[in-house]
Amino acid sequence: MRTTLSLDDDVALAARQEAARRKVSLGTAASDLIRMGLKARSAQRVADKASATVGPFAILPPRDELITPEHIRCIQEKEGV
Repeated sequence: MRTTLSLDDDVALAARQEAARRKVSLGTAASDLIRMGLKARSAQRVADKASATVGPFAILPPRDELITPEHIRCIQEKEGV
């Protein structure tokens, strides 16, 4: 898609430098840099969700195992809780 953008000087410089370093067009470099920013933002949202809380309890990230009362008792015994 062809479009016109107004970029801040520092952003335009970074995109030009990236394009020159990789020997690609300015549009390709700018698109790739934007994609990297979007990925980083998405990863940050996932991290934020992983550290969310409900009341005094932390919400843990999903695991590939079923946590049973027996599992909790073993951890409590191991940690002396």
